[in-house]
Amino acid sequence: MAPKGKVYRGSVKDFPGFDASQDAEALYNAMKGFGSDKEAILDLITSRSNKQRVEICQAYKSLYGKDLIADLKYELTGKFERLIVSLMRPPAYSDAKEIKDAIAGIGTDEKCLIEILASRTNQEIHDLVAAYKDAYERDLEADIVGDTSGHFKKMLVVLLQGTREEDDVVSEDLVEQDAKDLLEAGELKWGTDEAQFIYILGRRSKQHLRLVFDEYLKISGKPIERSIRGELSGDFEKLMLAVVKCIRSTAEYFAERLHKAMKGLGTRDNTLIRIMVSRSEIDMLDIREVFRTKYEKSLYNMIKEDTSGEYKKALLKLCGGDDDAAGEFFPEAAQVAYRMWELSAVAKVELRGTVHPEGNFNDDGDAQVLRKAMKGLGTDEGAIIDIVTQRSNAQRQQIIKAYKAHYGRDLMADLKSELSGSLAKLILGLMLTPAQYDAKQLRKAVEGAGTDESVLIEIMTTRNNQEIKAINEAYQQAYHKRLEDDLSSDTSGHFKRILVSLALGNRDEGPENLTQAQEDAKVVAETLKLADVSSNDSSDSLETRFLSILCTRSYPHLRRVFQEFIKMTNHDVAHAIKKRMSGDVRDAFVAIVRSVKNKPAFFADKLYKSMKGAGTDERTLTRIMISRSEIDLLNIRGEFIDLFDKSLHRMIEKDTSGDYCKALLALCGGED
Repeated sequence: MAPKGKVYRGSVKDFPGFDASQDAEALYNAMKGFGSDKEAILDLITSRSNKQRVEICQAYKSLYGKDLIADLKYELTGKFERLIVSLMRPPAYSDAKEIKDAIAGIGTDEKCLIEILASRTNQEIHDLVAAYKDAYERDLEADIVGDTSGHFKKMLVVLLQGTREEDDVVSEDLVEQDAKDLLEAGELKWGTDEAQFIYILGRRSKQHLRLVFDEYLKISGKPIERSIRGELSGDFEKLMLAVVKCIRSTAEYFAERLHKAMKGLGTRDNTLIRIMVSRSEIDMLDIREVFRTKYEKSLYNMIKEDTSGEYKKALLKLCGGDDDAAGEFFPEAAQVAYRMWELSAVAKVELRGTVHPEGNFNDDGDAQVLRKAMKGLGTDEGAIIDIVTQRSNAQRQQIIKAYKAHYGRDLMADLKSELSGSLAKLILGLMLTPAQYDAKQLRKAVEGAGTDESVLIEIMTTRNNQEIKAINEAYQQAYHKRLEDDLSSDTSGHFKRILVSLALGNRDEGPENLTQAQEDAKVVAETLKLADVSSNDSSDSLETRFLSILCTRSYPHLRRVFQEFIKMTNHDVAHAIKKRMSGDVRDAFVAIVRSVKNKPAFFADKLYKSMKGAGTDERTLTRIMISRSEIDLLNIRGEFIDLFDKSLHRMIEKDTSGDYCKALLALCGGED
């Protein structure tokens, strides 16, 4: 069933020993008399390929003079009926029906149009257009033009032509030119040249566009998706993002759509049915693999938890089985993961904060504004927020000195006495130097009963050598103790060794060394028990070398190590660590890996987790907003919207309140 030379990746295959007349009779008997045998119907239909189902329909008509689809509609109900009936239609007719329903009546289901037209091949588009004409005696392009507008309509019409280039021979010069043209049409232009986006993304081959996206990242320092979000809007933006996702990986696009269809309250059953039916004979195995790797949960289990009855049983049959532990790739997925590490290494990403030095800075003037805001009855929190959040840390240190010189008072003590709660913690944290603030957070994490390991991990695994050295000095000055000693006395075992190693601030800062990286990857694989050959080293010796590699090798070198690890084992290093290690040691090593891969994404994930669900983890939210505001908070904002499809600004606005919210939004630096 797969094209010549390609491995079949569907979950539904031709049924061996197929007999259309026998199956037609079995279905007739299942629907005969009072009630129907739904189990028999779902077992039979989900275990036959679409071509075989079409033959069953013909045999049913010949044997009984009746329309099988009409009988199924009569006998079945609800979601189960929609699923079974969809399976009986040929793929092009199923797509045609979905699109007809999407544009019929009042309102349009743009998400359905986007999903189908962004993801289908040229041949599938041609078949869809012909099926629509045959089924409804209407022209699909004319109907879509009549139901949509603007650039969204133009791009849909381009996709409907089914004329995407299919040549795998790529011109390097054209790749560079297209990347440059996209950059000039968006980021470098006042306004946006939408026509250029439509032409390039609607016509070029997949292979060509993947290289264009790589080149775009190199020259702009940001993925094409982020530029599309910044330059385009509405349904047109959503369509172009879907096109980009399908160019990168159709399987990943559908894995995301399936996850969104089932996460949270309620299930988007139309989306779930459409995807499970349309991909069951194309790439369901790839979708399952991406789903498991991306969400650390099998598609099978998510369907099992989110649906019920015969509907659930039929969906699970289409899914084709449960998957093993997360982290192991199919060869295709391994190549994608390898490439992502490579892009992580070559991308020239400029780290950008949201708080910058005030241009017309006057330390004495600011000191006076702050004094006035705190003098007399009541406190002007708004004035304090405006000054503190809109000055760089270096300028805040000058304000502290000016306040002392002008009033003979300690600004920190006055702020502490006038403010309270979450706002006080945020403002006072901003007034400390970055090293003082980190030192204070570490001290809080180790003093008293219990240890806050998550804070130790977050700070120690993400700071560079210079920052670590500054933290050590600030810690010694503030608490008259060595940070290393406190970490040693408050933790134990391998976790202690990791923290102490990181506290030395001795990470290499040089480039990668391929030969050494291959050797290091072998040590990582052997430690995680994934190597084909067993090592002569003892378990303790391997663990020591593993710890040394992750805690002392440079970031560029570790990126190469993790690439070589994928090549050697077909596993993702973070998933392998999660599966084979536990507790704080696991969390620390995973934090290092994620930091190496994409530090802003690591912090975006922590910010999201601090606000999702019931209650807000204000300590984490405050700590990250303070510590990253002058380093990479703008990058974190970009990653946040890429990962979670919502802006950091809006999530803070929804999840916090009052002056604390105002101060956080000021640090956030704007809506995306």
